[in-house]
Amino acid sequence: MHALFSAFAPIWVLTGIGYAVGRGGLLGPQAEAVLGRFVFHVAMPAALFTMVSGASPDVFGHPSMVAFAASTAVAAGAGFVLARRVFGRGRAEAAICAMSSGHVNSANLGIPVAVQVLGDASFVAQVILFQVLVLSPVILTLLDSGTRGADGRRPGGGVRRLLTMPLRNPIILASLLGVAVSATGLRLPAAVTHPCDVLGAAAVPTALITLGLSLHRGPGGGGGRARRERAETAVVVAVKTLGQPLAALLVAGPLLRLPDHQLLAVVLCAALPTAQNSFIYAREYGLDTGPARDAIVASTLVSMVTLSVAAWALGA
Repeated sequence: MHALFSAFAPIWVLTGIGYAVGRGGLLGPQAEAVLGRFVFHVAMPAALFTMVSGASPDVFGHPSMVAFAASTAVAAGAGFVLARRVFGRGRAEAAICAMSSGHVNSANLGIPVAVQVLGDASFVAQVILFQVLVLSPVILTLLDSGTRGADGRRPGGGVRRLLTMPLRNPIILASLLGVAVSATGLRLPAAVTHPCDVLGAAAVPTALITLGLSLHRGPGGGGGRARRERAETAVVVAVKTLGQPLAALLVAGPLLRLPDHQLLAVVLCAALPTAQNSFIYAREYGLDTGPARDAIVASTLVSMVTLSVAAWALGA
């Protein structure tokens, strides 16, 4: 339990700093917008390029990744359908709900949890690659087709718009460039990799500061809308912290019959809370950031319990 609290501490500290900065007005009224765009257009692409260019994407066929991918599909699909059918969300808002339901906090929380509980973070690295190369492009495609997009244009353009999205979206472009470098085996000079490392290291803390800034604004709306948003948050958090790890347990256990250590790795990664990426994506695409923000905070609180229960139940 102490190890889990240690892993969660940086999240709460940096988010709390962001809240305090927002409450004190230290960075001005545009701080959230500026920092959010910095993360989306500069820091996160640098981090993804560094990560993908130095890794091999041929790990997706491993049974453990099949189990995790299946749990992600179940959770994200459930979040999308529930947002559309039950809460009446549009395609782009439902995509954010899908991301909040199935995109785990694999980097700044998954790695320390894996090191403390599993002894190494090798499986988490595969999870990160899967989310970067498979899940994020799907979510961004839904966002791009359901909003004006990050470039400010209206939806439309059909196949041409879809094919040119990698050129307009820094997240996908950086990932594809990383895949190209990895596939060719090219060794980049330090003059290229070091600046990317420095910029990439700023992605997570800046995103958490931005999240904290948004908490200063508090929940929007009132009455029936507030009740609906609370209900939506509760559903998303339930899908994320209970539905996804249970789906992972079912696929990895009875269906694939993975060894105990692989089963534990899959379930723990699936039980991780919502990543802050969903908040950053919602902010960048001009959507209401409240649902994503609330899902991140609530799922992080709940996952402190579910992760402990999962580790205990599976004999960690």
